[in-house]
Amino acid sequence: MAHQWRGVLREYADRLDISDATPIITLGEGGTPLIPAPALSARTGANVWVKYEGMNPTGSFKDRGMTMAVSKAVEHGAKAVICASTGNTSAAAAAYASHAGIKAAVLVPEGKIAMGKLAQAIAHNAELLQIRGNFDDCLEIARDLAAHYPVHLVNSVNNDRIEGQKTAAFEVVEVLGDAPDIHIVPIGNAGNYTAYSRGYGESLARGDSTKHPRMFGFQAEGSAPIVHGKIVRNPETIASAIRIGNPASWALALTARELTNGYFGAISDTHILEAYRILSAEVGIFVEPASAISVAGLLERAAAGQIPKGSTVVLTVTGHGLKDPQWALKTADGSTITPTVVENNTDEVAGVLGLAKVSV
Repeated sequence: MAHQWRGVLREYADRLDISDATPIITLGEGGTPLIPAPALSARTGANVWVKYEGMNPTGSFKDRGMTMAVSKAVEHGAKAVICASTGNTSAAAAAYASHAGIKAAVLVPEGKIAMGKLAQAIAHNAELLQIRGNFDDCLEIARDLAAHYPVHLVNSVNNDRIEGQKTAAFEVVEVLGDAPDIHIVPIGNAGNYTAYSRGYGESLARGDSTKHPRMFGFQAEGSAPIVHGKIVRNPETIASAIRIGNPASWALALTARELTNGYFGAISDTHILEAYRILSAEVGIFVEPASAISVAGLLERAAAGQIPKGSTVVLTVTGHGLKDPQWALKTADGSTITPTVVENNTDEVAGVLGLAKVSV
């Protein structure tokens, strides 16, 4: 009989801080595909795989951490959760709170959230407030509210989130039979960089793998506080999910970089969008722009001679393309792509497609 995936808390119960007293709030998150990417392997000479986290229930990796955070919140008696978000966290918090039968309050920067993510939070009945400020302002308010009011904070400053997200590393090891040589992730709040590093470290300690991968993390040029070593007061990038100027897990990520001989880099929006199209057109994986920075980072490091030929490289792509689909309809110069209109005629359609009629 086929095994029904049960969500990360049940699948990895022996590796997480849960007990019989923990209510399991799950939507079946985790178990996402690790997909070989021949087109990227050909471009780099490495053996490249893509961990497609957009296949989680709300379309992003945030579900892994949210199942843990909301389950623990309910265990502790919480009747409401709160988060600051650029979009994906709000969608996950709203969905898991709804499933748990508790309230979700979401703070997002005014005008800085993609429509798909805004729609998700509203659909899941969250109390959504747009703050006149950036993500960092939202997080400061969320932390203050959690400290002084009866709400439970579910941002990645909550260690339960990191614990849930580390399970993705366990899955990579299970599929590959070992850890990769290099793992590349986008960096916004830096929680996922920390989580993968922790997960790989635990896999190594258990004897499930023989090595710890080098962890590469990439930020957008206009929002690269860790790369530049200073807070960015007004972060700007088309990659809205990583438009964060003061990452909550900054210190943890620096520690993880040292432990893994890792690397942080910054990528321009132009190169993010180029990678976005390469991934969808050549690999068949549709992601939001922030996810594509993993691909852009791979190509940049390969061009710099920093990706060894024949090495195994895993890229995490964090959110589905339907989260923020507008970019798929834009050309490099910013104009809108529209479908070709043809008459209701087979020969005309064949002509536009460049097809020659087959003689019978």
